[in-house]
Amino acid sequence: MTTIRLPRKATALLAGLALAALAGCGAGDKGATEALGSKEPARPVKAVPAVPPGLAGMPPLLDPNDVYAADRPNQLSPVVKDFPSRVYVPNTGSNTVSVIDPATYTVIDTIPVGVQPQHVVPSWDMKTLWVNNNRGHTLTPINPATGEAGAPVEVHDPYNLYFTPNGKYAVVMASMDRELVFRDPHTMNRVKTVPVTCAGVNHADFSADGRYFIVSCEFSGELLKVDTEKMEVIGQQKLPFEGAMPQDVKVSPDGKTFYVADMMAHGMWVLGGDAFDVPKLLPTGKGCHGLYVSRDSREMYVSNRGEGSISVFDFTQNKLTKKWELPDGGSPDMGGVSADGKVLWLSGRYNGEVYAIDTTSGRQLAKIKVGGGPHGLAVYPQPGRYSLGHTGIFR
Repeated sequence: MTTIRLPRKATALLAGLALAALAGCGAGDKGATEALGSKEPARPVKAVPAVPPGLAGMPPLLDPNDVYAADRPNQLSPVVKDFPSRVYVPNTGSNTVSVIDPATYTVIDTIPVGVQPQHVVPSWDMKTLWVNNNRGHTLTPINPATGEAGAPVEVHDPYNLYFTPNGKYAVVMASMDRELVFRDPHTMNRVKTVPVTCAGVNHADFSADGRYFIVSCEFSGELLKVDTEKMEVIGQQKLPFEGAMPQDVKVSPDGKTFYVADMMAHGMWVLGGDAFDVPKLLPTGKGCHGLYVSRDSREMYVSNRGEGSISVFDFTQNKLTKKWELPDGGSPDMGGVSADGKVLWLSGRYNGEVYAIDTTSGRQLAKIKVGGGPHGLAVYPQPGRYSLGHTGIFR
């Protein structure tokens, strides 16, 4: 093979031309107006903002602007779509669960459970309903496919029950023990106990990214902010109201605002979750207690237990727009919304009854007698991909 040697000047010239060509293929200077091989102006590269990572293992939100996007009418997961439609009512004074057929508004079964059942809670995987037997120190599992109860599981002081958004842990609200207890979500074996200095931990909800949750402390009028992954309390504050008794907690659809019902302040506390700032009170009615989001994410139903009414809060307008009065009064407490979004179901805590309310008109559709002291009833099945606990917080 014959090698052709170029003069040094020619070699340097070729190298310079190659470097210039490479420079033209790179980012180029700001004055460049044409893309290589085209007469069209070069398109500027748009910077994509970094999205903060959510809790490891948590299913991504269907809509980053709506944490409830998976809860649309009748969008039942394959896991629950064949379950019969029922309303499960824990009766704290009767140690039973009344089972209502919502199609006929009648009690079709009564299940004996442990002492002082407080809430019926769908598991993270939505396959089991856990009855929180607070003073019996057990959880009774109910198979929602058959309606049959299984053997109780020993869990101390289970006033309420939640699940981390990644399904890794169950979180028991041990109210009298003053503890948040992280447990295996299937066996309920204790993983970590977090002592708290407030009294009466009872309700909670999670941030949109699942990295923290806010807890209400009923008996000391306080709120906690808890790091989900570290399982540690990272914030605590006293509500600015003498004698405050915070109850249910719900996050707004956009994930920016938390609402906390207060039965003594007679309204909802409103605060930013990330900043965990000083909350402001929005009066709703006497004995403000339960908070339930509509299937279209536009409204929230607020039960006022002390006056027998339901206030309706509009998220977009950021104000109360309606109030529905129960015709015979009553004590509307905890509950949930039907799968199609048309009926709000609430227990009548001090009247031994359950109310079915039309979500369009506010009309009472039925009043059903159950056992003594009905509390955190669960409407099941409901739309969603997984459960965060309580009487049904779905994502």
